[in-house]
Amino acid sequence: MIWACVFVTAVALYYTFHVPDAVTAGPVKTRSNYLRERKDVVYENLRDLNFDYKAGKVPETDYQTMKNSLEEEAAAVLAEISRLESRVSRADTNAKDRA
Repeated sequence: MIWACVFVTAVALYYTFHVPDAVTAGPVKTRSNYLRERKDVVYENLRDLNFDYKAGKVPETDYQTMKNSLEEEAAAVLAEISRLESRVSRADTNAKDRA
């Protein structure tokens, strides 16, 4: 009986902690991808906030505060995306000029 318990415990531990060979890492996150995802989230939050305000779920003062905060965040994200894209385009232009 003890051997059966040991065997079942060993099998359960192996099943729980064994990592199959087919497991791979996800795609590499770049700053640009992160910023684009963040932009989408901020825009979605703005849409939800507008909907909730029009439905009467959010008071005017809270709405204005949250809206301004989200708009500032969106502007910051868009500015950083623009900086990254201009940096990449300048690097591409320099590489073409050297070739």
